[in-house]
Amino acid sequence: MENLEEHTYHVSHEQRRKVNGHPPLLIWFTGLSGSGKSTLADALESYLIEKGIHAYHLDGDAIRMGLNSDLGFSEEDRTENMRRIGEVAALMLDAGLVVIAAFISPLRSQRELIRNKVGSNRMIEVFVNTPIEVCEARDIKGYYAKARKGEIAQFTGVSAPYEPPIQPDIEIDTSRQSIKASIGQISLLLAAQGLKLS
Repeated sequence: MENLEEHTYHVSHEQRRKVNGHPPLLIWFTGLSGSGKSTLADALESYLIEKGIHAYHLDGDAIRMGLNSDLGFSEEDRTENMRRIGEVAALMLDAGLVVIAAFISPLRSQRELIRNKVGSNRMIEVFVNTPIEVCEARDIKGYYAKARKGEIAQFTGVSAPYEPPIQPDIEIDTSRQSIKASIGQISLLLAAQGLKLS
């Protein structure tokens, strides 16, 4: 772009890592509405903070109500939603944080866009693979019912597609596994990535 020049930072990634005491990492939760993504993300953030990890949870609804309030739910807008989130996540990773992101992110191409932006070695993909029947039963706001009646267009899992990850780093079904057990499963992988959780 014209009249723009990439900024040269005098603080290195290694310096930020040393100050924070851990490597930066993006933990990306994907799954249907009602699958338990945000619940898991909230629990993981609390767990990591208790362990002294500099973590922050990026929530889909919060982003939609703020940064991306100008976007709708067409495929083009959803892709732009993912692009902006990827940019924010990348900045937070550069700051040395552990970023926890909970987004439906229905298309593989959208999730690949994020991975390409932040770097494959800095991203863990968690597929919250809860059956749609369970997701619908949890839906106290009635979004699934409205989507099935045609009152909500482009609703993922009903009138818009969801492409499950082919090789997620972790797969969790919150109808079969407790939050505590799920966090334990995730923490094992995070420890292998260099986070000191003991």
